[in-house]
Amino acid sequence: MSDLDAVEILLVEDNANDAELTLRVLKKNNLANNILIARDGVESLDYLFCRGKFKNREITHTPKLILLDLKLPKVNGLEVLKLIKGDKRTSHIPVVILTSSAEEPDIQVAYSLGANSYVVKPVEFDIFQNVMVNLGMYWLLINKPPKHAAESDKNFSI
Repeated sequence: MSDLDAVEILLVEDNANDAELTLRVLKKNNLANNILIARDGVESLDYLFCRGKFKNREITHTPKLILLDLKLPKVNGLEVLKLIKGDKRTSHIPVVILTSSAEEPDIQVAYSLGANSYVVKPVEFDIFQNVMVNLGMYWLLINKPPKHAAESDKNFSI
């Protein structure tokens, strides 16, 4: 298995400072060993669906968590969310919207598209750090996700 197949968190963030800060907080608190940063919506979709530079990645090895910004270049976060949740191979992956937008329409649309959580990025460093630690603890250590869709289908019948 390659490092790309062992990704625990896919961080989809175009702001280099926010991405670096998130990465530092998660690694400092031993919440994730392998984090991949996608800088735009296309790169995140290429990774998840094994396209472009990720074409040799095994699609069944999905991240445990996706942290998704909304305001992204090329393909916006809501469209990325729609495509993730609309595909049987990726719909089971928890997606936490991590954005600066506190706009009610963004929140409503994100949840209607299947977001598992919506978090507005705190501006203050200490609060941001606490939020990221709590997110990581919950989604990576406490939450019990379902088996991958392909595995579940083999064991499920009506």
